[in-house]
Amino acid sequence: MPIGTVAKTRGKAKSKISEKRQATMRRLVDGYSEDFDVRMSVIQDLIPLGLKAVAEELQGEVKRLAGEKHRRGGDNARWGSQNGSVYLRDQKFAVRVPRVRNVRMNAEVPLETYQRLQRPFDDDTGVLRRLLQGLSTHKYHESASLAAEAFGISASNLSKRFTRGAADKLKQLQERSLAGEDFVAVFIDAKRYAKDGIMVGLGVTIEGKKIVLGVEQMSAERAQALTQWFDRLLTRGLQFEQGVLFIVDGSKGIRKAIAQTFGPYALIQRCRWHKRENVVSYLNEADQVVFRRRLQDAYAHTTYTEAATALQQIHRDLEQINRSAAGSLLEGLEETLTIHELGLSVELARSLSTTNCIESLFSQLGAYTDKVDRWHNSDQILRWTATGLLDLEPRMHRISGHQFLGIPVTQYRTHES
Repeated sequence: MPIGTVAKTRGKAKSKISEKRQATMRRLVDGYSEDFDVRMSVIQDLIPLGLKAVAEELQGEVKRLAGEKHRRGGDNARWGSQNGSVYLRDQKFAVRVPRVRNVRMNAEVPLETYQRLQRPFDDDTGVLRRLLQGLSTHKYHESASLAAEAFGISASNLSKRFTRGAADKLKQLQERSLAGEDFVAVFIDAKRYAKDGIMVGLGVTIEGKKIVLGVEQMSAERAQALTQWFDRLLTRGLQFEQGVLFIVDGSKGIRKAIAQTFGPYALIQRCRWHKRENVVSYLNEADQVVFRRRLQDAYAHTTYTEAATALQQIHRDLEQINRSAAGSLLEGLEETLTIHELGLSVELARSLSTTNCIESLFSQLGAYTDKVDRWHNSDQILRWTATGLLDLEPRMHRISGHQFLGIPVTQYRTHES
């Protein structure tokens, strides 16, 4: 057989395979809106679109059970919402679950959608899952195309719409005014994306509400770059003249930039968790267990004098076994005791003594960004980060001990400067 004939035959074979695949996909798409189990299986596979689809399915069932919002009469009524979780493939995600109550029986009506999504799906449960396998093998673009087809949307249009929407979110986050908020504390930390770093500022208002201040890409925490970023936050209306408590991980660049920008109006609380782990990293495993507990107990004291005394004793003991660990403890030690010096309540001190607050936010942000295994450019990283942060922001709880904020604010805003 001539070479040209072989090539043509192979081309026809490829064409037939492609037609079969498209026909199979069309059958799946046709059944998507009719069969509940198929809809649930599709939702399990559509990451990161899954979370949005889950919310729409839950609200759709509530609407079917209780009707439109503010409707009066009928056996069922909307009954607020509560925290819950669902499985998207084999990973568990936190969601807000709407509730429905049967008025006549005074009993909650369980949502079938939510019950189904609380069970993880087996990886080998049929053709549909194999067709939508792209995300589990980190083939994001292939799986995104399949997701678009399943929803009856052009893959290219879906990509363009997401890019435009995410760009709007980034612009909103970087330009929205901060002038109307009374910030009493600011967490500063960075989230890593391979070799790239995104610096994030998380503000806490006098009411204890958390607000994302902004994002900035930088490969290292250098004072000059951070100072320029802080200046942009001030341009957007960030108020600091009454005093702001900054909670940081101990980076010299961050501390220098804070001092240059905010001067005497800034108080710095270094993360106690980072300090503790830096100190014990110099020790052998047996001593790590002992001194990790001793440092934790020292910071647990409620007064500055008691905590400082306990830490000084730990320093003396460390000098006998590891002078490097002892030196690490002394470096910036007073900044780890700022909360003690201010005399904050135990509940409030727990929230403002470490960077756990912003690290928890990064953990939740991972549900949006960790499935992307290759970032194409800087703009993509910023867009995804901003979109995720703004989506999470309305669901962030106020800090623990926020009811005590009014008392210590007066203390540290009149702190000696």
